[in-house]
Amino acid sequence: MSKYFIFIPNLLSIIRIYLMYPLLTFIAEENYLFALYIFTIAAATDGLDGYLARVMDWQTDLGKILDPIADKVLLIGTIFILWMNSHIPIFVLAVFILRDFIIIMGAAFHMTVYETAAPNPNIFGKITTFVHIGYLAGVFVDTIFSLNLTNVAIDCLVALVTLISLFLYGLNWFKLTVKLHRE
Repeated sequence: MSKYFIFIPNLLSIIRIYLMYPLLTFIAEENYLFALYIFTIAAATDGLDGYLARVMDWQTDLGKILDPIADKVLLIGTIFILWMNSHIPIFVLAVFILRDFIIIMGAAFHMTVYETAAPNPNIFGKITTFVHIGYLAGVFVDTIFSLNLTNVAIDCLVALVTLISLFLYGLNWFKLTVKLHRE
C-alpha cells in the first residue's frame, strides 16, 4: 500500500519550488513576517520529503533530481534577495553560490565523463543545509524583531561551515574518481 504514495516526496519538492514566488515577493516587499512563514513551510517540506523518501522507501529517480534542485532554489533564491535588501553580506552570498555551483559542476562532470552519479550527499552536507536554513531563519527573525542576532562572527561561521562542506564534497569526488580509475 505504501508504494501508492511514492509521489508525495516529489510533490513536496514541487511545492517548495512553487513557494519561492510568494517568498521572494514578501521579501522584496519587506514583509519579513510573512516571508518567514513561507520560508518555514518550505524548509519543513525539505525535511519531510527526505524523511518520507528514506523511511517509507518512497525514493524515485525524479526525486533524486527534484529535491536538490528545490533545495538550491530555496536557499540561493532566499539568500540572493536578502543580500539585495542588504541583510546578508556579499561574502556569504558568494560562498553559498560558489559551493552550489561547484557541486553542480562536479555532479555534471561525473555524470558525463564517468557515466555515473556523483557521490551521495554526506552527513555534513545535510548539516550544512540545516545550518543554512537556520541562518536564513535567523536573518528573518533578526530583521522582524531588530534583535541584532546576526553579526560578522555568525556570517563567518556560516561561510566556514559552507566551505568545509565544499571541501568534503571535493574529497568525496576525488575518492570516487580514484576508485573509478582503478576499475
